[in-house]
Amino acid sequence: MKLTLSLLASGALSASAFTGSPLAFAPASVSRPSTTALDASKNKLKIASRTKWAESRGFGSAGVAESEGVAAGLMTNADGLEYVKLVHPDTGATSEVYLLGGVVTSYVDGDGQEFIAVRPDAKMDGSKPISGGLSHCWPQFGPGEIQQHGFARNVNWTVKSVTETSVELEMAPSDYTKEMWDKEFLCTFSVDLEADQLSTKMFVENKGEESFDFQAALHSYFTVSALENLEISGSFEGKEFLNKLAGDGGEMQTEERSAITITEEYDRVYKGINDPVLKDAGTGKTVSVVGVVMFPKGLSQILFIYLFS
Repeated sequence: MKLTLSLLASGALSASAFTGSPLAFAPASVSRPSTTALDASKNKLKIASRTKWAESRGFGSAGVAESEGVAAGLMTNADGLEYVKLVHPDTGATSEVYLLGGVVTSYVDGDGQEFIAVRPDAKMDGSKPISGGLSHCWPQFGPGEIQQHGFARNVNWTVKSVTETSVELEMAPSDYTKEMWDKEFLCTFSVDLEADQLSTKMFVENKGEESFDFQAALHSYFTVSALENLEISGSFEGKEFLNKLAGDGGEMQTEERSAITITEEYDRVYKGINDPVLKDAGTGKTVSVVGVVMFPKGLSQILFIYLFS
């Protein structure tokens, strides 16, 4: 059974997306080493392909600020892809955040419960964007004038700062981004690992003189115990949504429930839902959107806050 719920915030400027999977996938951060000459040859081709892919997108092998603090938190997986691992000193909770796409691929709380899923077939070598985790869709969600879901998940983000329990990443324009979206911006994404929760924030600032519209989303994959254990609560009642599985190419419908339970295959887009809470009765855990805040200056700045507990 498939579940795809997209929760769109009010207006054209913002969006948040949830995609759940009934399988508890472990983060695919380690690849098997090559054991034969043929495998070694394939690996060289893969590295060459990854390098070409990266260079075409305006970044090199590392998009990391040079500082002792950053180096202390930066790690490399078996295929050379860089990530930051956060560890809470009191509870042992951990989180992993990859520079490619600025993707959070894991959050394990102090009880050992993994919240975030990565697809089993995800490429963790840089040859493709990471499939799964908390994947950025920016400056566009879904299809539109530029490529599907924008470009934020395709490029290396830069580490601005890092501590034992937090990391702040930045994404600025490059030749690659300007080819499809010629805007002056600065995106900042922060991940904070607390004793009993993980919180993420995304901050978008217009650095130019002209205003622009954009959409922002975390196309998120969560581990769940079972679909029948899920309940998604929020301001759903009375809201319109696009049911992509109804009619020929989708149908606009009105939600009568205040909480969503999954009894069949879902592929829906809800508008104006800024307070969703995903509850898993099997684990007793929740995932919440606790704030969507638009600031002055012509709505050029927007803040997203996600909370896992």
